[in-house]
Amino acid sequence: MKLLLVEDDAALAAEILRVLRAENCAVDHARDGEDGAHLGDTETYDAAVLDLGLPKRDGIAVLQGWRAAGRTLPVLILTARDAWSDKVAGFKAGADDYLVKPFRVEELVIRLRALVRRAAAHGATTVTCGPVSFDPGLGAFTRDGLPLKLTALEWRVLSCLILRRDGVVPRGELLERVYEGDAEVDSNSVEVIITRLRRKIAPARIETVRGHGYRLTAGEAS
Repeated sequence: MKLLLVEDDAALAAEILRVLRAENCAVDHARDGEDGAHLGDTETYDAAVLDLGLPKRDGIAVLQGWRAAGRTLPVLILTARDAWSDKVAGFKAGADDYLVKPFRVEELVIRLRALVRRAAAHGATTVTCGPVSFDPGLGAFTRDGLPLKLTALEWRVLSCLILRRDGVVPRGELLERVYEGDAEVDSNSVEVIITRLRRKIAPARIETVRGHGYRLTAGEAS
């Protein structure tokens, strides 16, 4: 998953980033509402984790701005405000889920995966393409029923492709979803990852669609 975290508590943000990155997620972090609003308006994310009590712009205002602009990314509000009125305000502003501090980061991961799965309209437990299966709720890949060992970058690329199986994923979209905003990206890095994945998932096939991007199919490799 490519995620946006908008959280001004440095210690909490560091812990969330550590756990999410260990789960193979790419995460951009904004420390105030203005930066968070800008990232949500200009970048592509699978979901956002949004604090309410933010410097410069309150989380509710950030969320209202995204929804008014037609941004449909799933948003999980993360806040110490536990009053019913605060929850109502969050959901009315367009939140998809609400988690009150203190919380277990593992629960945050589970909720985010559920939001992304629903947003992608994949109600089934697993998504399958040839011998490769993906459980979005667990974030687990298998090949022929056995666990598929992937690096973090390979996991991110393959998850993008399998959730759009048989459809073309533009190269630029892969770059946006795989790498964090401040990462230095080699122009050939996606091709290197694709080459490694082709060996690991055969006979499922990753096709290069020249001038457009890549497509995952279940067909035998030629």
